[in-house]
Amino acid sequence: MRLFNTLSRREEDFAPADGKTVRMYTCGLTVYARGHIGNFRTFVSQDLLRRVLRHIDGYAMCHVMNFTDVDDKTIHAARDAGVPLREYTDRFIAAFREDAAALGLEDVEERPRATDDANMRAMVAMVQALDKNGHTYFSDGSIYFKISTLPGYGKLAHLDHEGIQPGARVDSDTYSKQDARDFVLWKATKPGEPTWNLGCGPGRPGWHLECSAMALRLLGEPPIDLHGGGIDLIFPHHENEIAQAEGATGKPFSRFWMHTEFLNLDNEKMSKSIGNVFTVRDILGKGYRASALRFLLLSVHYRKQLMFNWDLLEQADAAVTRIADCLGRAGRVTGGVPHAAMAERTAKARADFREMVTSDLNIPGAMGVVFDLVRDVNSAIDRGECGVADAAHVREAFDYFDLVLGVLALRRAEDERPPVPVEDIERLIAERKDARATRRFARADEIRRELDEKGIVLEDSPSGTRWKRK
Repeated sequence: MRLFNTLSRREEDFAPADGKTVRMYTCGLTVYARGHIGNFRTFVSQDLLRRVLRHIDGYAMCHVMNFTDVDDKTIHAARDAGVPLREYTDRFIAAFREDAAALGLEDVEERPRATDDANMRAMVAMVQALDKNGHTYFSDGSIYFKISTLPGYGKLAHLDHEGIQPGARVDSDTYSKQDARDFVLWKATKPGEPTWNLGCGPGRPGWHLECSAMALRLLGEPPIDLHGGGIDLIFPHHENEIAQAEGATGKPFSRFWMHTEFLNLDNEKMSKSIGNVFTVRDILGKGYRASALRFLLLSVHYRKQLMFNWDLLEQADAAVTRIADCLGRAGRVTGGVPHAAMAERTAKARADFREMVTSDLNIPGAMGVVFDLVRDVNSAIDRGECGVADAAHVREAFDYFDLVLGVLALRRAEDERPPVPVEDIERLIAERKDARATRRFARADEIRRELDEKGIVLEDSPSGTRWKRK
């Protein structure tokens, strides 16, 4: 596997340190609102990486993806809603799980919440280790990280140390991308805010502390193999994670860093703070398929910005349909002798696909391999050069592709849950067949139109009538 490492700013060979299990941490959702498709662009790219490492390279995974359920945003949102913090964040954790399942994200090994007792204690232990190592100071009941005590601070974001203001500090969980300051580790209790008193005085953790502590608690001794997130997290969040972990342990935090570019709507970053967001539920509510949305989210290389609009989503749906239709044709092949050329063609496609996805997740290149095979399979079927044994090779190749892409499994599940009950579709197909046999063509056409209006398309062939979703 070749992977671009944000830390070194170059592609490098990637393998887990022990050669067996990838210890991977990815920043999950801050659960003050439902995640939008910009968030899920990042989560899908991380899912692709996980799938390649697991299914193509054959590594075991120990993948941690957190929920940030206590920070400025969650506290303010829960207070505005008039409900306890845990109750408020529960609803958006459930929404995330629903959306992740809809998009076919593989479940990860650990999904910790910052407010879990074991995690809170790990955060306090990290603050105590930082204090012991001379990286902290106290002010107004809060504990801050003093960045001047860590000479390597800024190595991920490549910060100019001359621009760092000695002694300047920030209390909020988020701050300017250019404003390198001492940051809060443990925030003193404020009226009406949740509080913990586990050894650092009454208060709560700063946002940056949470991920460092949870990563090391669940993944073990540093350095971990890989850490990922959206590109907007490089600074300050991931930079501060490094400072905390390395200041506490004296060891490198993570060997590799992976960051996903923004999803843009009308050339503007999609962001809840701006308000220009669509959620997965919004997209599905408009009648689009999750398989099409997943395809669109993975269609552009993760290190390039992705544009979202409805035309592109329609094109994504058409692309998935083209693959599914090719497989459907192969599945209807009967008889025929095996053709060595088809076995060779599918073997080459599998090898080419593997080369692409292990080359810094070159999914656009991998999709080129997929659609070249779609074209060649359709041509072979048209020429009568695809027998039953050849069709089996085709299915195996596409199953291999989908271990990474995950779109065909979604499409199959969608087709198994049509907008009209299957028994009603089959009854109407039988009625239409009878109507055509008795020359009641108006009724036959009416049935076709009726199903079409409900999102079901009928396709007639010599072997019978097949239905599919629009």
